Amino acid sequence: MSGPLLSRRRAAGLLLLAGLSVPRLARAESEPSAAERFNALSDAEKAALRERLKSFKQLAPEERARLKENWARFKALPAEDQARIRENLRAFLKLSPQERQELRQRVQELRALDPEQRRQLRGRIRTYLAAHPEQREQLRENMQKWRELSRERREELRERLRERKR
Repeated sequence: MSGPLLSRRRAAGLLLLAGLSVPRLARAESEPSAAERFNALSDAEKAALRERLKSFKQLAPEERARLKENWARFKALPAEDQARIRENLRAFLKLSPQERQELRQRVQELRALDPEQRRQLRGRIRTYLAAHPEQREQLRENMQKWRELSRERREELRERLRERKR
């Protein structure tokens, strides 16, 4: 199985769980049941949900169990965290396939950092987020200029900085 197919299957499983999961004990009397909610869907929505269920059932049992665990953790989060995650997912789904792949690659690169590098990066991010909007804009512009430099020029500038620190 290829990576993107597995990702679509994982997404399908999560969406299926999101669409059908409602804790029965916590459900209010007036809240419609899963069957009622399903019956209220359009034919196209029902077909899409059936397709997601089919994809979910084709996953390995371990993968289904992992998705269910992730869903349980998600449902245990505060409502504002759930809303933020949903918004991030919506933004991710609006990206082009190439942008999604680039983002996945960046996430893999971040996961490959050692703990000290991650700590330093988090500190830099906090500093950036705490900066005034005009400062952040200037930093974005500077970063764009940096990206446009050749690899050799960037290394030359890094070496200059190292020399200044000595």
